[in-house]
Parts: sequence; structure tokens; C-alpha cells
Amino acid sequence: MATGDQGSSSLIRWMLDAPFGRLFKGLILPLALLFGFVAFLLLVNFGVKSDVVYYNPKTNKPHDSLSKIPEDQRPDAQKRVRITYWEKWSGFEGQAIQDAVNAFNRTQDKIYVELIVQGDITQKTKIATAGGDPPDLAGLYSVDVPVFASQNALVPLDEMFKEAGISERTFVRIYWDLCKYSGKMWAIPSTPSTWALHWNKKLFREAGLNPDRPPRTIQELDTYARRLTKVDENGRLIQVGYLPTEPGWWKYPWALWFGGTLWNGVDRLTFDSPESLKAMKWIASYADGAVFKGVGPKPISYEELDRFKKTAGAFSTSDNAFFAGKVAMEIQGVWMAKFIGFYAPKDFEWGCCPFPAVEDPKNPGRPLLANVTVAEADVIGIPRGAKHVKEAFEFIKFMCTPDGMEILCLGQGKHSPLRKTSESWYREHPHPYIKVFEDLGDSPNCFRIPPIGVWRECAQAWGDAFDDVWTGKKTPQAALEELQTLMQRRLDR
Repeated sequence: MATGDQGSSSLIRWMLDAPFGRLFKGLILPLALLFGFVAFLLLVNFGVKSDVVYYNPKTNKPHDSLSKIPEDQRPDAQKRVRITYWEKWSGFEGQAIQDAVNAFNRTQDKIYVELIVQGDITQKTKIATAGGDPPDLAGLYSVDVPVFASQNALVPLDEMFKEAGISERTFVRIYWDLCKYSGKMWAIPSTPSTWALHWNKKLFREAGLNPDRPPRTIQELDTYARRLTKVDENGRLIQVGYLPTEPGWWKYPWALWFGGTLWNGVDRLTFDSPESLKAMKWIASYADGAVFKGVGPKPISYEELDRFKKTAGAFSTSDNAFFAGKVAMEIQGVWMAKFIGFYAPKDFEWGCCPFPAVEDPKNPGRPLLANVTVAEADVIGIPRGAKHVKEAFEFIKFMCTPDGMEILCLGQGKHSPLRKTSESWYREHPHPYIKVFEDLGDSPNCFRIPPIGVWRECAQAWGDAFDDVWTGKKTPQAALEELQTLMQRRLDR
């Protein structure tokens, strides 16, 4: 072994002393650096693990790769300006806004939006703002805008809109107006809603009605409701064509379908108008069974309607009266398609169209008004006292583009409040009747609730008046006169 080692050493010395050996010695350092750099690249790109381990704080277990680390735990997120965004949604609706937030966080590396789900969002945002520690963004309701704005609890956005090139031309007009108060803009609409008639095509077919021809007037609605109502041999309801109390979420707007309004646009409520009285008498005709005259062996009373309604399950269940085929027609919002997909039978056949208005006396069989509806919206605003107004507005800007807004609206199955949509919007949208709701939002007969600070009280008082008429405690005229006096006095304060 010693002799061989000595021979090898002599050969190496001879090679290094030769002319080409001296050249080789000059290349040793550059070659070593080159090979070292190549080895480093191979180690990085082919999965040699770093000594740094990132742990999931919820499970206290390490993430198996950086790509699986939640965005807010990644090293780059810690270097950004972090803003807090409170929202009300959970479930698939919450996932849709989280997807939009994630998309914004990926588009840039300066701001990180942290989404926090809050129940009772209106009250909690009020308290946090009054206490001087609000979130940077708050997902409120359009009905909140007049209240927050009148109390200077939101940051006006007009100057920032102007600088960013955002205007009323960016949005469908009605949804833009929902965010305006006293001539200023206080929020942007996120997901809008309009209301429409939904009907069960199978039940139409069984009743001998054309499943593709819904009622066009209130008078036709009443006729359909009677034909679609069934009772057993004892006169107990087993199916109802239509009820003003199903789902019963909106008890104030019925005058709109009779050609009326909710206020004069300035300072007077119109709850006691002739149109409101006609609407309330129509509601009473369901409560006292007049609409159902001739159905079954005995008159259908309010008590029987009440018993029947109590047999239905909660909205977000397969026992929902509409999903279960107990109610053939009802007024609902754009979100209904998602819930039909979740809870209705797989073979459920349904349609959607504008809710019918009262018949035009000059044109029998035709509605007095076309495409009547009420528009509402979820909105996003910056509470007064937010720590990162400039950064919060960057997220608002993102949501004013199809890239941001359509992630949210597609995920929730709603139409977009933006005037322009992407080329793929209709192709990708899951709602088969999304155009109905878009057209309703653009209708000249699309109404908003009055932008007054006492509207929530008005809605509650309307509910009480509706219930008094439904249960027979008061006549329609007495209930409306009392309602008008009470709420006009409250508005005039």
C-alpha cells in the first residue's frame, strides 16, 4: 500500500509541474466555485430541506412544505402592512369573500388583508368605532349606510374614488345610490340583491298549469295560488299555492307592486297611501281565506294557515316549505339558487321571474308596472378611526374590478353590482336565472328603501302592523293609519 501511495504522489507532482499542469492549477479555484454554485442550485431546486420549520399554530405540527402554509403565516405576510376586515358571512358565503381576499393578497406584496368573521356586524362595528378601535374595513348592510354616515362613523370615499377613477359609471346605478348619503359616498356595494318570484314547475304541471308560464299580475297570482292549494278530507292544508308570509322576511314593501311608494323622497313617509291600503287588503284576503274560497270542505282560516306554516322546516334545510313542495310559489332573493342546490331534491324543477304587479285597469291581463323589485346590498366601508385608511382603500379598489368582485359574486351565486362584467361571467355563473336579477336591478321600477336613519324602526313597525292585520287584530286601514302617525313622528324628530 505504501509503495502504491508513493507512486501516485509522484505522478500527481509530475502532472502539476508539466506545462498543462500549471494551467490546471490556475483553474482549480474557478472550477471549484462553479461546481459549488451548481451544487447549491441542485440542492435548492430538488427538495433538500432547510433547517427552518414552520409550524401550524392550530395543530402544533410542522407544515410539510412552504406552499401549504396559510398565507397569513408565511414570512412575506409578516413584512406587509396588515389590515383587518370584519365580515358577517360564514359557510360558502364566507369562503367566497375569503377567496377574494386571498386573490388580493396575491396581487401585491405591500398589504395583507386579514379577514375576521363577526356576528352582529352592525352593532359590533358601531361599538368598536365609538371606542376608537375599529377594523380597517367593515362589511355592513346598505341599510346601515345612512345611520353610520349621519353619525360620521364611516370615512367618505369621494376624493379617493376621484383619484382612482371610480364613479357611478363603475356600478349599476341603484347599487351605487345605496352607498350614497347626503351627497357623499360612504361605501361600495359588494354583493347585491333583488327579489323575484320562484315557482315549482312540477307542482304547476300537476295542477294543470303551464310550468313555463308564471303569473304576470297579482290577480293571476291569486288564481294560481287557489289552483295550487290542496287540503285533505278534513280540510287541513297539505300544500299551498302562495302565502305572503312565506318566507315572511319582508313585510313592508307590498305597496310597490300596487303602484305605490314608501316615502315622497324628501320628508314624508307614505305608509297610509291608497296603494298601501290596497296592498294590505290583498294581504288580508289571504289571512281570512278569501283567496282560497272553494278549496276543500270548509273555509281556510288564519289559524289553519298558521298551523300549516309551522309544519315547515327552517330555511336552510331540506324541510324548507318551498324545497319540500309544500309551497308552490314564493318571493325570494338572488341567493335562492344556491340553497336550492344544497337542500332541494336533485330532480327539483323551478323557475324564476319578476314578481307580478297589480293588473293595469286600462289593459286587462297586463301588469300596471313591469319588473318591480326592491334592491339591497351588502357593502364595504372604512370605519372612522381606522388605522390604515390608504391601504384599506387599495382593497376597495380591487373589489371595484371584475377580477375581485366576480370571485365574490360567483362564489355566492349572486349578480355583480358592477356595470361591466368579464367575458366569462355568464359562462361560469352557476345561477340559471342570473339575468333575471340583473335586469331587475336595472329596471326603472327597482326601488330602494328610504335612506333615513330610522328605517330599521320603520321596518319593525311595519312588521307589527302586518301581523296585526294577518291575525285579524286590526283592519288594514286602522293598522296603516297608526303606523303612519307613529313613524312620521319618529322621522320628524
